[in-house]
Amino acid sequence: MGLLALLTSLTMTAAAADTTVSTSNDPTAGFAGQLEKLFGQEKTAMASIKDGDLKNLVTPAAKVTVPVDYTKSWLATIPAPVERSEALNCLSEALYFEARGESVKGQFAVAEVILNRVASSSYPNTVCGVINQGTGRKFQCQFTYTCDGNPETVREKDAFIQVSKVAEVSLAGAPKALTDGATHYHTRAVKPSWSRKFPLTASIGVHRFYRQPERVATR
Repeated sequence: MGLLALLTSLTMTAAAADTTVSTSNDPTAGFAGQLEKLFGQEKTAMASIKDGDLKNLVTPAAKVTVPVDYTKSWLATIPAPVERSEALNCLSEALYFEARGESVKGQFAVAEVILNRVASSSYPNTVCGVINQGTGRKFQCQFTYTCDGNPETVREKDAFIQVSKVAEVSLAGAPKALTDGATHYHTRAVKPSWSRKFPLTASIGVHRFYRQPERVATR
């Protein structure tokens, strides 16, 4: 029972009682003990929450309320992220290694694919889960950089700052209007077998985007 519910319940019970003969039928008996126990439980739970997540519980992440302009000049007006959540770190890294050479529009498009997967019952329901799905299993990783054997070392600081802004704006609720629900993409240099079966939804930069037909959930 939550603190507010407990207080309400005990207060209403106490108000309804006309006579207290002994502590055995006193509806408020043990009130202090119950509160002390509840406070202790909530304190322990709150202590286990990471600072960033705790802040989000108190102050929800701001949602994008202005149109997104997929240009470097617009992105330059967006401050670089200061507090970095696990989801932001994962998405920033994926955009850096998968699309840092793409236009701002192309980077937002790749972010869309990842977030479309998060929203789909066919994939893990977290950003990091989607990005790392299959990592460590031969030919099973979903994003090449997670299993190409190369260390994930960020060498281009400015590029990482840019994709971090794209990631933050995407996570904050930017409209997913570029790829028409795409869940897959590949570069023009390759043509995977699934690309002959999935509907093509967009071509942006060097990437072609596809929407996976609905299937049984695999989460």
